[in-house]
Amino acid sequence: MPAPTIPFVPRYVPAPPTKEDLEWADLPIIDFSDSGTPDGRAALTPQVCRAMQTYGFMYVVNHGLTQAQNNRIFDIADIPFTQVPPDEMKRFTADIKGSGSYRGFKPRELWEIDNGVRDQIEHHNMHRSITELQNHPKALQAFLPELRAFTEFTHKRILEPILQILARGLELPEETFVKMHGFDDPSETYLRFMKYYPRSADDEAKAKNVWLKGHTDIGTVTILWSQPVSALQIRCPDGKWRWVKHLDNAVVVNIGDSMEFLSGGFYKGTIHRVRQPPRDQQGYPRVGVFYFASANEDVLLKPMVESPVLKRVGIIRRFDDEKAPTMDQYRKGRTAAYGLSTLTKKDDVVEEQIIHGVPVRHYN
Repeated sequence: MPAPTIPFVPRYVPAPPTKEDLEWADLPIIDFSDSGTPDGRAALTPQVCRAMQTYGFMYVVNHGLTQAQNNRIFDIADIPFTQVPPDEMKRFTADIKGSGSYRGFKPRELWEIDNGVRDQIEHHNMHRSITELQNHPKALQAFLPELRAFTEFTHKRILEPILQILARGLELPEETFVKMHGFDDPSETYLRFMKYYPRSADDEAKAKNVWLKGHTDIGTVTILWSQPVSALQIRCPDGKWRWVKHLDNAVVVNIGDSMEFLSGGFYKGTIHRVRQPPRDQQGYPRVGVFYFASANEDVLLKPMVESPVLKRVGIIRRFDDEKAPTMDQYRKGRTAAYGLSTLTKKDDVVEEQIIHGVPVRHYN
């Protein structure tokens, strides 16, 4: 039987890792070799839960994807930005403000970053089903089966064990959060390919070198495939911004607002931002691969009060339970407003907006 033909894709060559002496965040590295078994997840629970209570970020290694498969995904990730003509890209542009959804292309200069500076970010967002709810540009057509396999792998082999471990940390049944994230259930979990382009020196000065303001993510869990261009920073528990270091074939995992709400503040949605890369990487574009997980659309984002842990330690609320939005309401509100609405300045650093009764902060 002949082997299946793998479509050719040009090799994406990223910038070399920085050699500059940066202040790196000391994030825990979690080995997922045994995450497929209950005993393995039980052993990982203290490490993961400690990470998500403090930093809200961690690395995951030995997740099951090879370095060659990782390279292939980044090759494919560059296609929407290099092989889709502008007129076709325009046809697939998402109506972000009108629909509250990122599905499709987000063009450059849609958002205001600061002092009149517009973003230099393009991204292409695909519903995790890849083909069932969305059409795609011609250049991506040959790769859709691979992308579907990739989203299934990421969902089943990385996201679900994380959700099982987080439930264990709250002393809830292991499948509690998994049931809220059905791969085939209605939700806006999506795969994103994202490309940051260098900015002018004038824009860098006006925006204080910030490419994306400090924020927390909308959904429950974000999975970012590590790539060499250093730009991501997290606001550490001591209040300092530190860089997230690249690790070959690792994923960087962080908690989003929705998991913070569901866990009653037990797990932290960590503030993070993107800024101009260090000097030896300036001038390079930065391609990213993300899996943004959201709970099912009808899930109410209120604390799991039945958790024995929350009964012992207490619940930190950002809104009253009776005002809790659904995942669909919160996601649409945050998506439609980001970078496109007026923020209220709280002080020299913090700006705020209210989304479905929830105060959402941005850090400049």
